[in-house]
Amino acid sequence: MTTQPLTTTATATPAELTVLADHHDVVDAVLRYTTALDLADADLMTSALTEDATVDLTPATAKIGLEFPVLSPRETVVGALIGAVGPLDTSHSVTNARTEVTGDTAVLRCYAQAMHFLPGQGPDPARTTHALMMNRYTVQLVRDGATWRIRHLSIDSAWFEGDPAVLVSQA
Repeated sequence: MTTQPLTTTATATPAELTVLADHHDVVDAVLRYTTALDLADADLMTSALTEDATVDLTPATAKIGLEFPVLSPRETVVGALIGAVGPLDTSHSVTNARTEVTGDTAVLRCYAQAMHFLPGQGPDPARTTHALMMNRYTVQLVRDGATWRIRHLSIDSAWFEGDPAVLVSQA
């Protein structure tokens, strides 16, 4: 379990380097997931998730008056999220990543800020209708060979600004 700051000097031990690599690779799984949303890239999202993955947006969506089901398995997650978020003009930024790695499992807690505009409206400076979210991600991951994948992702809202209808409208 990673709980102490690590040295990053030339004298780092092999065990410390393994911890750093695991931290990087665990965070990369979430970056693949969020980048897939921004690029509407089903293959990239698939690479971030286990076959039995579950994504639970209900803690966040309930706070803004939306009903969205818990999604599982991977093919359902990918289809639903690429279909719903993929067409939007979005950008996700992941910060404050804290990892706890125990063998071949990990827990990641981080923030993901996401700006959403209706399709084609993001670059238009005259458009002000948007949905800006700061979410807390709690992510359970497993090592799959040399790749970390998300098994369970729970998303809760820290705050929200804008129009929730942007998230469910394809107009």
